[in-house]
Amino acid sequence: MSLGSGLPLEISVEQTQQVLADDDALVLLDCREQDEYNTAKIEAATFIPMSEIQQRIVEVRAMADKRIVVHCHHGGRSLQVAQWLLSQGFQRVQNMTGGIDAWSQRIDPNVPRY
Repeated sequence: MSLGSGLPLEISVEQTQQVLADDDALVLLDCREQDEYNTAKIEAATFIPMSEIQQRIVEVRAMADKRIVVHCHHGGRSLQVAQWLLSQGFQRVQNMTGGIDAWSQRIDPNVPRY
């Protein structure tokens, strides 16, 4: 599935790493819960739990001019958040397939797995 912006809905951890290195306008949005974030995190990520995203929409709207890649543990919750953001009118939103678990396995083994 491709978005109106021409971006595919799904993005791999490898593609995310490349975009993070090349694009200052990217927001990596971590939508996991606090205990998960305390266990493992990607340093470049902005943390807004899925359970708080609707209440914190003003914070997210401040990122609307940027490309947003959402991640969670394996990619299920972040896909829901990405789809919700698209339904709210965000144009450049993607889901990081495989989540932080795939990031830990394929990009940065220093990020703990759980």
